[in-house]
Amino acid sequence: MPRAVVFDIGGVLERVEDDAWPEIWVRRWESRMGVAPGAFEAGLAGHTPPGSMLLGEVSEAQVRAMYAGALGLSEDEADTMMAEMWDAYCGELDVALRDFAASLRPSYQTAILSNSADGARREEQRRYGFEDLVDEIVYSHEVGLAKPDPRVYRLTEQRLGVQPEEVVFVDNVMTNVDAARELGWTAVHHVETAGTIAEVTRILGR
Repeated sequence: MPRAVVFDIGGVLERVEDDAWPEIWVRRWESRMGVAPGAFEAGLAGHTPPGSMLLGEVSEAQVRAMYAGALGLSEDEADTMMAEMWDAYCGELDVALRDFAASLRPSYQTAILSNSADGARREEQRRYGFEDLVDEIVYSHEVGLAKPDPRVYRLTEQRLGVQPEEVVFVDNVMTNVDAARELGWTAVHHVETAGTIAEVTRILGR
């Protein structure tokens, strides 16, 4: 019997093309700064700090310095670039799915499980108020674990106080869905909003 529903953010609660926006954003800034396509990636070689952003090993300040150094940005330009990066990262709220998630409480516990980077909690809370939407938020950069690592799913269970068979999970990345299923979660591969809402509703027997 399901007791908890867990949602991903990027590509699920937020409409954003995770694979597309970084290149679009970078190409825009290469054009703005008058450098050749590909110059940004080349410039990063000398400015990239060690560690993983997803695991919280690279801070937002380090990311800002990395980008500014790679393109030779002024302080104001770096501020603008970071603001545009967060706009692209956060995309657009899927209002229907947000409202559906909100409707599940208090009958079910709800959570967010997201691969993320330093600054994501601040920016997503400011825009969309996710801390008020769900009972728990597990950001990869805050816990040092990222999907599809089994440990981050187990941590989410522990925070919710539920067993694997009591969790329904929604994610748009099939690798993450498969990992959840292997751990005993009921996982829904998110493709479009109406279908996801219908499938989760069916699973919950509502």
